[in-house]
Amino acid sequence: MTGTVRRCYNVALLTAGIAFAPAPGFAAGDWEIIKVSGHDYLSVDNVSRFYGLPAGIAASGEKIRFETVKNPLEFVSGSREAMINGARSWLCFPLLEQDGKFLVSRTDVAKTIEPLVRPHRVPNVGKVQTVVLDPGHGGYDKGQVSRYGCEKDFALDVARKLRPLLQSKGVRVIMTREGDYFVPLEVRAKIANAARNSIFISIHFNATNDDPNATGFEIFSFTPRGAPSTSDTALTSSSFNMQPGSEVDAQSMALSACIYHSLLGHIPEYDRGIKRARFAVLRLTKVPAVLIEGGFLTERGECRLIANKDWRAKLAAAIGVGIENYRTLGVRKQPPMLVADYRRETKSASIEPVIQEGQVKEADSSLINLVGKSAFLSPQQTSTPSQRIFLESDVIVP
Repeated sequence: MTGTVRRCYNVALLTAGIAFAPAPGFAAGDWEIIKVSGHDYLSVDNVSRFYGLPAGIAASGEKIRFETVKNPLEFVSGSREAMINGARSWLCFPLLEQDGKFLVSRTDVAKTIEPLVRPHRVPNVGKVQTVVLDPGHGGYDKGQVSRYGCEKDFALDVARKLRPLLQSKGVRVIMTREGDYFVPLEVRAKIANAARNSIFISIHFNATNDDPNATGFEIFSFTPRGAPSTSDTALTSSSFNMQPGSEVDAQSMALSACIYHSLLGHIPEYDRGIKRARFAVLRLTKVPAVLIEGGFLTERGECRLIANKDWRAKLAAAIGVGIENYRTLGVRKQPPMLVADYRRETKSASIEPVIQEGQVKEADSSLINLVGKSAFLSPQQTSTPSQRIFLESDVIVP
């Protein structure tokens, strides 16, 4: 593998549409673009200096875990896997090693690292008047099926629980479906595109035929132009295709980060990561959009959790906290809470004993602040009664 090095004297050249401001002491002329097989890379040291964040490198094949990560930026040699600010993230291209340097693609600096490390710096971030909730599947399309029920029903229930939480914050909420019927994928996207200052949240649950023990959360936003999706394991020349990207790619990635950190911080599930895909509902939306996979219906223990209405209420509340964090990015111009912040908050919060079904089980303050304690109580405890087709089939590129 051969490469050439040239200095980049204009920091803005690294990306289109994102204003890069370096850490103190970093000059624009300090960027060193390294050409490898015709593609641009930067050294991990260079990236670390720019952000003023320590970076670590794990050996090829090594698994990195939240509990063992010591640096805000952790990469794996020869892999697309990384830990960024305590959450697993997937790069577009693998980390390379050349002449004693570890190299990350220029695309990933602009499209992955920047919006994950500094989502509050993304242009036009946080402008939300409408949240479009998209419960996956519906009607004849059951989605995945477990012994306890269907994905379509669980997804709809989470959306129904999430809607009043968002409305209580003054947000307009539109549901792509209100009941058990199928809505074409392109119609779901059109609903989001027609709404003013909207974001699109598609809610799903996962399944696999390969590993019955697979568990955990993951979240997807649209794959950038010229990059492979996370599921593209064999990186060939077609991986560098120029399929159209999204003009709101950075906002979608920032939204992914806000929601995903809240999910992991509030619910102790396995971290599968912040990922990229060309699912139709992501490809067709013109607004910031994410698709959430809230656990596996093919794993014995996790499918029981998903079938529990209280657990689904907690999932909805965690998503709501993430959305609220995203909304405040443009106002506060400060980084959002990270998974470690949520976990510290949860540990310091008082935990109420569980006496009856529906009582608050983990009363951490971020959830209580968003939804109020009454949202965790069953209808009997409140004064007012509360009124798959595999996702791969969504990957249809014209």
